[in-house]
Amino acid sequence: MASPSKDICTLCKEDNVTSVAVTWCTECGVFLCVECEKHHKRSRVSKDHIYKRSRVSKDHKTISVENYQELPSFIKGTSNLCKVHDSKFELYCSFHACACCVHCTTDKHQLCQTMTPLSDILKQFKSSAAVPLLEKDLKDLKENVDEIIEYLRNRLSSNSKQKTEAIQNIRSMRKSIDDYLNQLEQQLLKDLEIEHSKLKSEMETLLHRVDKRGKQIRKLQNEFSNMTKYATELQTYVGLKEIEKITSQDGNYIEDLKRGSDLHERNLHVKTCPALASILHDVKSFGEITVDTRPCNVQANAQRKDQDQYLVSVPMIDQIKPSFSNKLNVPIGRTLRIVDCCILPDCNCLIVDTVGKDLLLFKNDGTFIRAVLSFENTPDSVCFVKDGTVAVSFYRNGEVALVDIYKSQVDRNFKFPKGCCSGVSSDGQVLVISMPNEKKVIVMNLLDESKQKLEGIYVNHISLVKGNIYGSNFFNKTVKCYTLSGELLWTFKHENIDKPSGIALDKHGFIYVACRISNKIVVFSPDGKS
Repeated sequence: MASPSKDICTLCKEDNVTSVAVTWCTECGVFLCVECEKHHKRSRVSKDHIYKRSRVSKDHKTISVENYQELPSFIKGTSNLCKVHDSKFELYCSFHACACCVHCTTDKHQLCQTMTPLSDILKQFKSSAAVPLLEKDLKDLKENVDEIIEYLRNRLSSNSKQKTEAIQNIRSMRKSIDDYLNQLEQQLLKDLEIEHSKLKSEMETLLHRVDKRGKQIRKLQNEFSNMTKYATELQTYVGLKEIEKITSQDGNYIEDLKRGSDLHERNLHVKTCPALASILHDVKSFGEITVDTRPCNVQANAQRKDQDQYLVSVPMIDQIKPSFSNKLNVPIGRTLRIVDCCILPDCNCLIVDTVGKDLLLFKNDGTFIRAVLSFENTPDSVCFVKDGTVAVSFYRNGEVALVDIYKSQVDRNFKFPKGCCSGVSSDGQVLVISMPNEKKVIVMNLLDESKQKLEGIYVNHISLVKGNIYGSNFFNKTVKCYTLSGELLWTFKHENIDKPSGIALDKHGFIYVACRISNKIVVFSPDGKS
């Protein structure tokens, strides 16, 4: 029995025989064991599928299983057969940038005029300029990534050092404040001690004098008592006169004390500095942590902007020829005024109808499916966001709604009281909203709903593609391209562009603009020059 980790011969497996494969036929897409490989070489159909052991061989069509396992997974999943018709790819459509079988030409590509034999496209492709150019791109990309990784690691190290320095600064400031407050505290305590000592000395001196008189009065009381007991009448008379004289003096002393300031109540108080007291109320934090942003100094290798042209040719503008596809089958009894539409990933079409204030869903063949949702306010524009969610703008209400087209319900509402929301577009991460009345565009992060205002952008309908904002100006008869940060890249104006409204881009970057007055769809180059 073969090991589970081994590849099994495809032909033997069909006969319920387990044989370990040794080669892989790139033309037939099968594993071959030793015996089947011999028959495979002798077969008329596959006799030219020669196995070459040299890795650099240009014409080998069978490779060893070991070499096959070294291929990337996405390469292993590549087939020579059309998944729809199960026929071999023989043609290449440069307009749709895909390989086709002969049946595809009468199916999806019957109107395509740029069909080329696939063999001509793939002839000596490995030796073409595309391979070394892409190899250089990968090398440059890896160098860029490595440099950015090194830069980010250095930034992490720098940020750690900045944190350590910040902690030291905070603690140093705290120590300086503590030392200064301790100094002020000691000075205040010293002043308190001086004032208290002075007050205490004065009070003790006064107390000593009063206490001395008190002792004299107590002595006089004893003498008065003895006099009344043992003295003669004459002695008592003389004694009373003397005692009256002494008590009169002491009474006057007491009155003088009361009238003077010596007996005034003196209390010690501390009055802290108002500036210190205000710290408890006015100072809400020890400081503030800020992050200043500066442009990075990473010098990345420039990437080619025309990579695709080395792989397949991009059609020219004069090769883009529209043809009738389908018409919408509007339900009987309905009158529509279509102001915007949106092609969904499944190729179905959403349209905005201002008569019924509806969002209507049609199949790609024009068959009406259903009304997704009816609104109270008049919708203006629609765009696909992600996962069955679309954004709908309401111009007069300054509002944008995120609608789940599967559940037919509004998930979120965003209101802009001063703005008139016109065009909307999204890449699944951000939502861009044009507000022509304020000549600005809002870029909103759909994750945290943070908003960035791009002032001075005067456009109506917009399209967000690959980080650039494309907008049509209905009144100025222009189409403009901006970066996501609001930098103007180019302006396109042409005599055929009159009252432009709807705007869209194809996969090659060509811009399509629907013009209301001229009743034309104008297409021009990705660089906005022709």
